[in-house]
Amino acid sequence: MSGVVLPSKAPLLSGKGWTAFFVALIAVCALAPVLNLLVPAGSALHMSDYAVALVGKIMCYAICALAMDLIWGYTGILSLGHGLFFALGGYMMGMYLMRQIGRDGNYKSDLPDFMVFLDWKTLPWHWTFSDSFIATLILIVAVPGLVAFVFGFFAFRSRIKGVYFSIITQAMTFAAMLLFFRNETGFGGNNGFTDFKRILGTPIATQEMRMTLFALTGLTLLGFFLLSRWLIASKFGRVLQAIRDAESRVMFSGYNPLPYKLTIWVISAVMCGVAGALYVPQVGIINPGEMSAANSIEIAIWAAVGGRATLIGPIVGAFIVNGAKSWLTVAYPEYWLYFLGALFIAVTLFLPNGIVGLVKKWAGREKRVPAEEPKQRAVAVEQGAEPASLPVQAEGARA
Repeated sequence: MSGVVLPSKAPLLSGKGWTAFFVALIAVCALAPVLNLLVPAGSALHMSDYAVALVGKIMCYAICALAMDLIWGYTGILSLGHGLFFALGGYMMGMYLMRQIGRDGNYKSDLPDFMVFLDWKTLPWHWTFSDSFIATLILIVAVPGLVAFVFGFFAFRSRIKGVYFSIITQAMTFAAMLLFFRNETGFGGNNGFTDFKRILGTPIATQEMRMTLFALTGLTLLGFFLLSRWLIASKFGRVLQAIRDAESRVMFSGYNPLPYKLTIWVISAVMCGVAGALYVPQVGIINPGEMSAANSIEIAIWAAVGGRATLIGPIVGAFIVNGAKSWLTVAYPEYWLYFLGALFIAVTLFLPNGIVGLVKKWAGREKRVPAEEPKQRAVAVEQGAEPASLPVQAEGARA
């Protein structure tokens, strides 16, 4: 009896995919720095500091959209609370940046200005490691990951799913926002953290530092994209998609969905936390408003507009929606929310697979047309078409 031949493992990216990846890598690490730092400001090719900050911010959003695609597009779990994980990572970085101000604040104190204003004498316990960059990097990953693990364990163990899970995640984010608004929690109240001076002892407002943060954000986005591709192409990713399509059948097949759902939930939360940490030094502020329900809903919109379960789609969606937002909020600020709502409704009704899904559909049609031509030629021969009207390749084949 001959053995069963298993299909070979698909490559991480196709040839065109790797080409596009390296083009993006060159654009982030070489082209953008040259256009911003070396090309004169008066040149048409110059990349302004505003463009650097805007694209850097959108790349942070794209990481969040990619994280949403892993949990929603490939696992079928719609989260309306990912803004919480984004803000937690941002607050961890913000605490470090506040400590880096030192005595350069308005009150010339070792304590952050808002603590001096509130007549605090010492740092609260959760600021203990905020002066260490290494500890901050660990907390950026650990805090969102731990919160996601605790919440996800109890939610998934209780088999909460669907709209109920979405509502609970939104409620969790709203509760956290109310907590961070309180001055006594030690997170700056409604003002949050701002007026950052340095990072690793280097002034944060310099053109070189901004470009460094830009390149680091781009590399992080590309790295998370490859990680996501690897996860989805593995057996782990196939189980996630099976859970999305028919969780009960997965259970009947002997798989416990809990560890799979919990693992991808934590990974998705950590990705958002890292995005928040990269966002704060580029934007220069973090406050509880980042935990608002609207921000979490926007993350889902980016994924839906670009195309769920495609990985590249949410990144495209984040750039399109936020690019339009940056223009509309200046040109027509009173219509921005109407545009966002109309866009989401249009995508839901007419583009269920998003923009990338539409492009793939068009590309698929173009590929099917040449495949139908031989059949059409055969029909023409049967109907009495002249041999001379057939292509040379067909004549050779007949000979």
